[in-house]
Amino acid sequence: MKEILIDYMKKFVDLDEAELEKIAADVPVETFEKGTILVHQGEVPKRCFFVLKGCVRQYAVDENGKEHTFNFFTEQESVTIFNQHSLEKASKYSLSCLEDSVLVVGDLSIEQDMFDTHPVLESMIRKMVEANMGEMHDEFTTFVASKPEDRYKALKEKKPDLIRRVPQHQLASYLGITPESLSRIKKRAEKVD
Repeated sequence: MKEILIDYMKKFVDLDEAELEKIAADVPVETFEKGTILVHQGEVPKRCFFVLKGCVRQYAVDENGKEHTFNFFTEQESVTIFNQHSLEKASKYSLSCLEDSVLVVGDLSIEQDMFDTHPVLESMIRKMVEANMGEMHDEFTTFVASKPEDRYKALKEKKPDLIRRVPQHQLASYLGITPESLSRIKKRAEKVD
């Protein structure tokens, strides 16, 4: 599994295989069962994650008890709740495993120690975050300006595997539509394909 991490790191740093393997050896990898809550809404996050295998959902429950899905993270994606900018460090979201998952687990309390041990990590993570933030910004802008059918088409192009991996009601929530609307959109899309 750590080969996946090494291949991903190669996109952001120019290190030889031995150096990458040394960094990967210091990174803890854990297996989580489907349904495991990694971060509960309202708790202060102490860890960040990177998906080697599996699917993690980011969601929140509103004051009426309704769940709203904001994102899905799959292989080779980092999963971090950025809330250091807020006075209250509590997470506005929950993270849960939708599948049995293998994740790199970063302990935020020892982040600086890891940077001291492996100085290249800090710039690599900055580059990773910049790439992720740019991608998220572009996706959000497109999402806000698009119709539900266009959102579905974009999802189908960018992450087609989510359509079969994620429960229909969660996918609908992510797209900002009802499960019934999603069913209609999928049927229309099938006729076109």
